[in-house]
Amino acid sequence: MTALPIAAPPTPRRFYIETWGCQMNELDSQRMAGQLMQQGILPTRAPEEADIILLNSCSVRDKAEQKVYSRLGEYRLFKRQNAGLLIGLCGCVAQQEGQRALERVPGLDFVVGPARVGELAQIVARRRQGERVVATGFPAERTYDVDAVSRSGEYKGMVTIIEGCDKNCTFCIVPTTRGPERSRPLADVLTEVRHLLDYGFHEIELLGQTVNHWREPGGDLDFADLLEAVATLPGLARLRFITSYPRDFTPRMVAMVGKHENICPYLHLPVQSGADGVLRRMGRGYTRAQYADLVHQLRAARQDLALSTDIIVGFPGESEEDFRQTLDLVEEIRFSGVYAFTYSPRPGTAAPRLDGQIDPAVASERLQRLFALQEGIQKDINLTLVGKEYDVVVTGWGREPGMQMGRTPCHRVATFATGPEPAPLGSVTRVRIASAHTHSLKAERVA
Repeated sequence: MTALPIAAPPTPRRFYIETWGCQMNELDSQRMAGQLMQQGILPTRAPEEADIILLNSCSVRDKAEQKVYSRLGEYRLFKRQNAGLLIGLCGCVAQQEGQRALERVPGLDFVVGPARVGELAQIVARRRQGERVVATGFPAERTYDVDAVSRSGEYKGMVTIIEGCDKNCTFCIVPTTRGPERSRPLADVLTEVRHLLDYGFHEIELLGQTVNHWREPGGDLDFADLLEAVATLPGLARLRFITSYPRDFTPRMVAMVGKHENICPYLHLPVQSGADGVLRRMGRGYTRAQYADLVHQLRAARQDLALSTDIIVGFPGESEEDFRQTLDLVEEIRFSGVYAFTYSPRPGTAAPRLDGQIDPAVASERLQRLFALQEGIQKDINLTLVGKEYDVVVTGWGREPGMQMGRTPCHRVATFATGPEPAPLGSVTRVRIASAHTHSLKAERVA
């Protein structure tokens, strides 16, 4: 009897996701990865090996948008070796460009906006049947399966509590790309957080473009009530939230920052400028004095609070005196970190129509002066941490052999030697700060 040949097992399909932008984009990528893995498609770190490539994009700055199209051009070349390769543009540039992206990039197979990532499995199936799909917009009913999120390898569980933004700052494209504000019900948030705690996460991060503007749909609860409900869940070691909007804080929310030990002593609070005239043109809705007063209240509620911020340099009409006021505010507040950029005009926003556009060379020179000031402040603050002990959540490996890194409760990066046995990713280990640098801390593990 002739033995039948044994067929080789089929080569598993692979996907590759490249993610740019904020934490909400990171979570969207985890959601898309989970949907693909449910279909038996496995992740790869090499785009040339993939059968599906997803570029999850950010449109906050013009250069990032340009880079998206450049990258799509590179990925199109892989179709010469793999005719069945699917390429999808996702995220905020996808929402912004829509059908134009398909017309601009012939090898692009589908476009998926942030509000439609829960439909990825169906979109891929439609493309396999021959349709080039544009799935954008903000449907009233959206798919969100907490079990279809690939969180393996992550040290924290991210939970979206509010999507979109209604602020309409004159420089910001988020209301266009992420849509109007939409809060998730408290019950849904608590269900997802409990799910992550059962899964073994020590740290939870609540997400939203204006996270502290969360309101219970159809009810009276606000962000202070949500923080109280989440912080008191059994097993939650650390709770973070990002990004907060200055004028949305209430006295109850300020008090809550200092009420529970597991609410981390770190807050990202964008100021954007230290000059009232610039803040008015930005449409921010608060003054420099009001921002500084809020910082005073927050630090009174939580004395060990580390504060970071966003600053836009070279906004239309920003004078040298306006910029000096921003530098003065940075010196006054003493932020633990500053994320600063020169102004970038975005389509559909009001700021490009304002008078007083700043020469790019002037804006760039101002940005370097801001960075130089902040680096000195940041290092001085970090030096005050030498000798202190912290529980850090292990996030990965350091650049030097035998070194690991983790995040302190105040969100600083600490690197430390592994010792006889490396600490597992996502675990908590005790360290003592041995030396300080501008952007990181060197630590030693404490037995």
